[in-house]
Amino acid sequence: MNTLNHYTDKLTTELFNNAGAFFAFGQKQFDEKKQDGITYVSMGAGLICPKDKAKEVLEGVDNITADGIKARLEEYGVEKIIQYELANHESHFSFDHVTVRAILSDYGVTDEMFDEGLKIYMDYCNENDMF
Repeated sequence: MNTLNHYTDKLTTELFNNAGAFFAFGQKQFDEKKQDGITYVSMGAGLICPKDKAKEVLEGVDNITADGIKARLEEYGVEKIIQYELANHESHFSFDHVTVRAILSDYGVTDEMFDEGLKIYMDYCNENDMF
């Protein structure tokens, strides 16, 4: 199954490049990539963006993510995505479902849908001796 990044990476990279945004994880990297005369802001997670493009980048990322989620739902359906995310986060080992619930909330997954998907996943893990 393709992850959300499959649908978003290329478009997000294009957005960042067009806006002059880049990643820097220290002063040296920032100094190597910055352009004189431009005021930059930190967008979090190492993303640096020209201040006058920050709103455009935030809105662009939101739109690209929403479109990616829609495409992923159309390709796989919500039930398969629930199962994938539970397996991807090794929920049968960690029993920490907070992160998976948060991810799936972006897909419109309700608590009831999550609980049903979790039951199916845990039954599968139990039947296949995955604990």
